[in-house]
Amino acid sequence: MDNFLALLEGFSVAMQPMYLLYALGGVLVGTAVGVLPGIGPAMTVALLMPITYSLDPTAAIIVFAGIYYGGMYGGSTTSILLNTPGESASIVTALEGNKMAKAGRGAAALATAAIGSFIAGTVATVLLSFVAPFVAEFAVQIGPTEYVALMIVAFLTVGALLGASVLRGLASLALGLFIALIGVDALTAQQRYTFGNPFLADGIDVVLVAVALFAVGEALYVASRLRHGPVKVIPVAGRWTSWMRKEDWKRSWKPWLRGTFIGFPVGTIPAGGADVATFLSYASERKLAKGERKKQFGKGAIEGVAGPESANNAAAAGVLVPLLTLGIPTTATAAMMLVAFQRYNIQPGPLLFEVEGALVWALIASLYVGNLMLLVLNLPLVGIWVKILQIPRPYLYSGILVFAAMGAFSVNFTPVDVFVLLVVGVLGFFMRRYGYPIAPMVVGLILGPIFEDQLRRSLAISQGDPVALVSTPIAATIYVILIVIFVLSFWLKKRQQAMEAEVVEEAPLAVAEQKEGGK
Repeated sequence: MDNFLALLEGFSVAMQPMYLLYALGGVLVGTAVGVLPGIGPAMTVALLMPITYSLDPTAAIIVFAGIYYGGMYGGSTTSILLNTPGESASIVTALEGNKMAKAGRGAAALATAAIGSFIAGTVATVLLSFVAPFVAEFAVQIGPTEYVALMIVAFLTVGALLGASVLRGLASLALGLFIALIGVDALTAQQRYTFGNPFLADGIDVVLVAVALFAVGEALYVASRLRHGPVKVIPVAGRWTSWMRKEDWKRSWKPWLRGTFIGFPVGTIPAGGADVATFLSYASERKLAKGERKKQFGKGAIEGVAGPESANNAAAAGVLVPLLTLGIPTTATAAMMLVAFQRYNIQPGPLLFEVEGALVWALIASLYVGNLMLLVLNLPLVGIWVKILQIPRPYLYSGILVFAAMGAFSVNFTPVDVFVLLVVGVLGFFMRRYGYPIAPMVVGLILGPIFEDQLRRSLAISQGDPVALVSTPIAATIYVILIVIFVLSFWLKKRQQAMEAEVVEEAPLAVAEQKEGGK
């Protein structure tokens, strides 16, 4: 009952005209970046973070949450009409959605994606509203030793499971942890890895590294692989109110619900996020289809759009559970949202619901509002999103580089930051070029100082005895859960790889986009 009253108070904040405008701006920008291939929510949050410092914390977090959800919605448009997923979580949507568009049923594919996203997002947000507080109540009981265990879970799962190679993921994580150590040791006041450079004494700003990796590195990588020639977009005919036929509704509602309840739990664990959830949903729909409907898979089955798009948005809400309650990001965009919280001296974790309850419930309430906004925007305004696809790519990516440089300079108003931006951006380009995932590096950079602080506290309490790190019941349970997560996650990865192998001949372009550099 208390949580319900807190949610109502959150709505009283989120429904204020100013916050509604911020939510609308967030979902508009998020949808636009989701539509554009190669530009994801993580990059957008990184770019906008320096220019949102003037906003109050609630407004900024609402904007970033709108970008997050909008990016998930927008990815379906380019997947269906262009067969080029704007986000890697939209790969599966391209498999069936583009075939429907080529058969003249692109409108139905867009409609079932938008409605499924709305239903899944709403149901998953309801689950978030009830699950997250209970997780937070349990998490309040953990101390420094247990927090060290949670950090190890975050490091190993994110490092090992995000990306195609475990070793490359862990290498990326190690690089992030090293950068986190640069600066002055908070305990001894000694400089570490600064090489006598006074500009490094305060460390390297997390926002600066994030903008360099997600914006500069990603823009350079995507620009280096641009296709030449005009972009061919399949047109959408008819009024949006007539896009879904009675048969389409009948075939879509069950995949919408199944996708929701597949996506949410997968999103709550570090198992690959929405990417894995969409492939699992697609596999489920293929197995459950019978007769003529089963034969349509690979040729434009509406179930293959409805289920994965629902799983995609449900997983997005699931990702917020460990982020808000434990302070553990399991995706790149969640990592950037964690940075956004920290910029306002707010640390997501067990005490967040107690210390910043008003902000958290306003955020959750804004997700309900944003979902409704996205449904209203995506169907009638699909023509505008199609026009966005026609933006010349050189203008687009050069603009990203300009905004990235301006944002880096605005952090401390020093040219040195722009130089660091360039160096780290080039590093990010080569990491993407050779298959090193970006997210583990960012997670290591963000959580590294927290891990160091909690580890020192734990060893101080135990008088230097390392056995104490695994001797408490909660810590031991967390390590057992780590083993279970690894087993489950690798099983889910194997299922995803098996699905990719099955569909690679049916949609080679979409799968190639994912392998060669889809986000």
